[in-house]
Formats: sequence, C-alpha cells, structure tokens
Amino acid sequence: MTTLRGKRGVALITAMLITALSGSLAAGLSWDNALDVRRTMAMLYRDQAIQVAVGSEGWVRKILKDDLANSENDHLGEIWATEIPALPIDAEAVQGTIYGKIEDLQGRFNINNLIDGDGEIDKPSFEQYERLLEALDLDVRLAGVTADWLDADQTASIPDGAEDDLYTGFTPAYRTANQPVTNVTELAALDGMDRQSFEILLPHVTALPGRTAINVNTATTAVLRSLGPNISLGDAEGLVQQREEGGFVDFSNVFAPLVAPELQQWIAETSNFFQLKAVVQIDTVRITLFTVLHRGGVEVAPILRSLGTI
Repeated sequence: MTTLRGKRGVALITAMLITALSGSLAAGLSWDNALDVRRTMAMLYRDQAIQVAVGSEGWVRKILKDDLANSENDHLGEIWATEIPALPIDAEAVQGTIYGKIEDLQGRFNINNLIDGDGEIDKPSFEQYERLLEALDLDVRLAGVTADWLDADQTASIPDGAEDDLYTGFTPAYRTANQPVTNVTELAALDGMDRQSFEILLPHVTALPGRTAINVNTATTAVLRSLGPNISLGDAEGLVQQREEGGFVDFSNVFAPLVAPELQQWIAETSNFFQLKAVVQIDTVRITLFTVLHRGGVEVAPILRSLGTI
C-alpha cells in the first residue's frame, strides 16, 4: 500500500509539473505572438507614415510654385511661411495626424559659401561667418576649423584650423570632408564644436549645393548682423521691423551702405531653396521627415530627404 501511494504521489507531481510547464509555454508563445503582432503593426504604421509625409511634398511643391507665379519676392508674410497646423489623416487604411512647417534655407548662412570653385577659402564669406559666430557669442575659432573641414588641402589654417592630423588622433578616428557638405550635422564633428554651440548655431546655418545668396527678407537677426562689420544688434532688429510689411521695398538701397561691396552681389529678396519639416503620427508611431526643395524656374523638386534628423 505504501508503494502504491508513493507511485500515485509521483504521478500527481509529474502531472502538475507538466501542466505548469505547458501553461508557461503557452503564456510565452502568447506573449511572443503579441509582440510579433505589435512589431508588425508598428512597422506597417511607420511605412504608412513615411508615405504620408512624402505625399505632403506634392502639396508644398504646389504652394511654392504658386508663390513664384504670384509674388516678386519671398518674405515671412507669405502662405508658405505659415506653420502647417495639425491636420487629421482620415482614410480607410490610415488614421492619424500630420503637421509641420516650411523654412527658407536662404535666410541662413550657407556653410559651403566658405569655399570657392577652386576649393580655396573665400575670404569675404569667411569674414562673414566670423561675424555670425561673434553675433551668436560662439568661439570665432570655429570659422577656421569649419573652413579646413571644407577646403581641398590638408594644410591647417593659421592660427585657427584643424585637418586630418588632428582628427585621426581622436577615438574613434575620422577624417575631414575636404569638399562641400550636404548636411549641416557634419558640423557636430568639428574640433571645438560642443553640443551647446551646435544647437545655438544650427538655426542660422545650412548646407546647400553651390554658392547661394542670403535672402534679407527671411534672414535671422544674427545672419543680418553678419552681413557687415558695422551692423549692430539694434540695427539688425530695426531691419527686421522694417521688412515686416512684406519685405523690403528696395533692399539694394537699404543694404548698400551696410554691406561690403564684395558681398552685395550675394544678398537677394528671393529664394530657391526651402526645407519642409513634416511630422506624421499614426497610433503610437511618429516620424519626422526633412525634405530640401529646390525651386528652379517653374519647377520645384526635392533634392534631399532625411528621417528623424536634418
């Protein structure tokens, strides 16, 4: 009888263990299945969000095209300069919201202006960039470091500069671009460029192909100050107030006494490069698309896209 009871006890414990293991396995499979479904839905929502964001480019291209046909200059009072409010995405397959804004990139200093067609430092633009750094209370040495990052040679500028011999000693090691850049985020890799300085500088600089003019109707206060050595903060703020009613009436006469002759040809009241920032949220998935648009003639075309970062 004792042996029989022992066998029954072992059988009962074995049955309980099998039941517990089966339950644990079933719970694990159910959890993994739920994660797979969630992961798949997140990927689907992300793909849908990207398609919606890219689709918004068509709307923005039409706005910029119509603006070119109906306006002789570009200023911050136009429709394109208004932030896009949160709009519902209400389709059978997609439910969410989209919002964003369009910015005139020629209201910023084009980093690639620092280098001329021969890959050499352009002195007037270099001095303008130094004034921009001063206006932002940043280290003026960054002008020489930035120019060395872009120029074609491996000779460090004197007294401020940095070439491969410096960067290859970092951990991890890297090299200078030695060519025009396509994205201003490269500036974060410069020697002496800390996070705080980069965040201060970022709204005032851009990286555009070739040499571009500054649109004085949309330029930031710091960029306006950089146009001439004698433009004070008060002067720049006065210029901003003067252009509020639709841009400068005659920008050439306004800036002629303020801007050095070699830079006067590089100021304008129209723009060809704009940036769309489109933020799309579907369920818990949010994506941010940055698109650089070039408006040449009557056509507006995207030339650069990036997700999550400029």
